[in-house]
Amino acid sequence: MRYLLWILLLFVIAVGLSQAAHNSAYFLLIYPPYRIEFSLILFVVLTGLIFIFGYVAVRLLSAVLHLPETVRAFRAARAQTKQYKLLQEAITLFFAGRYADAERVSVRAMKLDDSTYELHTVIAARAAHALREYDKRDAYLSAAEERLQGDATMGLMAMSEFMLAQQNPQGALDVLRKLQSMDVKAYPAKLTLELKAQQQVGNWDEVLKMLKQLEKHSAIDAVEASQLRQQAWLEKIGQQESLPSIQACLSDMPTEIKRGSQVCKAVVCALIKYDGGAIAQQLLEESLQSNWDSELVSLYGDCVSDNPVKQIDRAEKWLQQHNQGSGLLLALGKLCVQQQLWGKAKNYLEASISVNPTREAWIALGKMAGQLGQDAESSEYFRQAMEVSGNE
Repeated sequence: MRYLLWILLLFVIAVGLSQAAHNSAYFLLIYPPYRIEFSLILFVVLTGLIFIFGYVAVRLLSAVLHLPETVRAFRAARAQTKQYKLLQEAITLFFAGRYADAERVSVRAMKLDDSTYELHTVIAARAAHALREYDKRDAYLSAAEERLQGDATMGLMAMSEFMLAQQNPQGALDVLRKLQSMDVKAYPAKLTLELKAQQQVGNWDEVLKMLKQLEKHSAIDAVEASQLRQQAWLEKIGQQESLPSIQACLSDMPTEIKRGSQVCKAVVCALIKYDGGAIAQQLLEESLQSNWDSELVSLYGDCVSDNPVKQIDRAEKWLQQHNQGSGLLLALGKLCVQQQLWGKAKNYLEASISVNPTREAWIALGKMAGQLGQDAESSEYFRQAMEVSGNE
């Protein structure tokens, strides 16, 4: 279409020139005492040529005047092209695992003093970290921090990762706090680093907070979050050293976590250790009602409560509802020992051993025999317990 328009324009010009050539009009210029006369077509041609030459002259003059600026722009464009080529090369080498080459390219690019300086310092630092050249790594990041007075987020994020890799969680938390003081938003990457640091420090309350924030950003897998939350509560329970602190921890714990087998076992053991048998009994009953666990029920016999007879009745009902597992039989044996029901206790403990000869059941028999003054039998039971321990 464009070519067709040009052809039509040429035809129009040709027709116009043809008509003008046969035109008798002329152009007369009078400047006393001079008189200049020439044809109209010549005047038009001369005017056009003067315009063209004038336009070209103005453009040439403009180009000459702007030549320094043009040269600077050309050099800047060429330098930028070189910068991005070096950056692409450094990134490619780094992700290809060629850390020494990536570091070399980044160092060369850093000497150019360009806009990609911070990126190259971080690449060089990460490459040096991968090569275990920690002094060089820290030097790169220090150079970046001194050079860049503004946003140094990339360098600080990298430094926190390096500290975590070297098992220095407190140092990583200090760096992350520095990021927070710079009003860096709680991005998922920063939250993930803080989560790992808090785990290494053992600050489990903060771990639980980090998990909530990561779930809010959909930045963590649901299964992983559940496992980490369970681990956090297990560690929190392990840190408690008194019955009131365990109760306070228990009051903050979500119901679904509280009734899980692993956490419930840890809580019950802690409660029993600090004379919280009645609370442990209630927790076990609630947990076993929602999710029966043949191993967890064995702890029921260690819960010393105000009404052990009621405990025995409940456990015997469970025995009718569930298979005669060794854990439930062991719990019944221990409860009967508490009530000095020696015959029933021995029957339950021996039944537990017949199902699964555990060390705990042999020890319970040995203690009961010792209470009854049956020293020879007690020694034999403890010997059996040691044999079971050796086999395990």
